[in-house]
Amino acid sequence: MENEIKVLLIGLGPMGRRIAKGILEKSGMRVVGAIDIAKDLVGKDLGEILELGKNLGVTVTDDAEGLLSRIEADIAVIATRSYLKDVYPQISLCIKNGINVISTCEELSYPYYKHPELSTEIDALAKKYGVTVLGTGINPGYLMDALPITLTGACQRVESIKVTRMMDSSKRRIPYQKKIGTGLSPEEFRRMIDEKKITGHVGLVESISMIAAALGWKLDEIKEFPPEPVIAEREIVTSYTTVKPGQVAGLKSVAHGIKNGKPVIVLEFISHAAVEEEYDSVVIEGVPRIEEKIAGGVHGDLGTVAVIVNMIPKVLNAKPGLVTMKDLPLPSAVTEDVRTYLHWKKIS
Repeated sequence: MENEIKVLLIGLGPMGRRIAKGILEKSGMRVVGAIDIAKDLVGKDLGEILELGKNLGVTVTDDAEGLLSRIEADIAVIATRSYLKDVYPQISLCIKNGINVISTCEELSYPYYKHPELSTEIDALAKKYGVTVLGTGINPGYLMDALPITLTGACQRVESIKVTRMMDSSKRRIPYQKKIGTGLSPEEFRRMIDEKKITGHVGLVESISMIAAALGWKLDEIKEFPPEPVIAEREIVTSYTTVKPGQVAGLKSVAHGIKNGKPVIVLEFISHAAVEEEYDSVVIEGVPRIEEKIAGGVHGDLGTVAVIVNMIPKVLNAKPGLVTMKDLPLPSAVTEDVRTYLHWKKIS
């Protein structure tokens, strides 16, 4: 069998660490480098940071260029920021070093709508250096785009699509609870919305764009509404704080894809600590009508780790360039040695 897939980790925050553990659990891959700018992580062994009880021989550095001059990697997993302009320097550095990229950057999941010029630049650069670039995760990347796209495969006609993600935020990591305004007053919430310190869910526009492109729909416009606070009616204790009645328990983000003056794609992202039932649902109005519901929903962190790890061989198999989830083979679980899923693209 071919050599192990050599993985470079960029970003070791809560999500980056979960992904790192997910990679280490799979046969056929090994981590050859780790990058983070946090001073309390630099110089430490990755095994210590992940609390594995052993060293891995991979020392975390904040010198990306220096590290890439010393190592060879097949793919970089970038788990740093949500916005493409923030992540672009990391992406371009990897590309220029001949390293494939998979990233949790939400805007990278389908960047053509918001960043057409940057998308063209990334695509051209990736093709020049013979590597593939993908942005993905549980959402965007799967539940609110790739999954509904796949479900339309059983339809003769599609009139509209509505996707709802209902999440209990009290089960999520503390940075996430802070991100959605948990425990704030309604006034503080709206002030932080105005100051863009709370942005709501990043990725709804990208998911709508991906669905529309897959269906060949030319939308009049995409409307993304400001996040609305969900106000607690009772006291709620979370791992982060105690939310009192009248305080913010979370938020609701909504976006519409408009065609011929009507919303034909509706995405609802609802995440708060007072959720009574978690679920992910897709309703397709068409022939036939399809209604799919995942009872209990998919845990966001676990799902993101799974999608990132499962898509690594598909990225390595793909032709060079910027790709999205609609361009690649159907996502599927990696249950065996990762190298058994590789096709024509060779691993050094």
